[in-house]
Amino acid sequence: MERWVWYAVVSMVFAGFTSVIAKQGLAGISGELGLTVRTVFVAVFVMGFAAVAVSRTEWGSLQTGNYVWLGLSGVTTAVSWVFYYKALKEGQVSTVALIDKGSFIVAVVLAWLILGERITLRIGVGSGLILAGLVVVSRK
Repeated sequence: MERWVWYAVVSMVFAGFTSVIAKQGLAGISGELGLTVRTVFVAVFVMGFAAVAVSRTEWGSLQTGNYVWLGLSGVTTAVSWVFYYKALKEGQVSTVALIDKGSFIVAVVLAWLILGERITLRIGVGSGLILAGLVVVSRK
């Protein structure tokens, strides 16, 4: 198995823990405050990680396009997190997390439109199954 697949699996496992742990952390506080506290921890951890893992020469390779696209990614992440925490505060983790993972379908369509990635039969069927799962789990 390729290394990036392992990275994705580790990401998936930790993302699953994240939702449950966050729901516990929201007890007695607003989603907004919970998100703020979590984001401070994320920022400190990521800055520490970058200090260890990113060489000084690599910092010099940043270009305007990197800042623009990564900045836009940061904005969309922030908006996603704000609404995710609002949903998590009020809803069930299993339903909120699954609906959030519907972002896969959005990513597939945007990757096709913007990046020119192909939508193969495998990706189309997988997207359809995710959509079906979203409908099944989100209906009461």
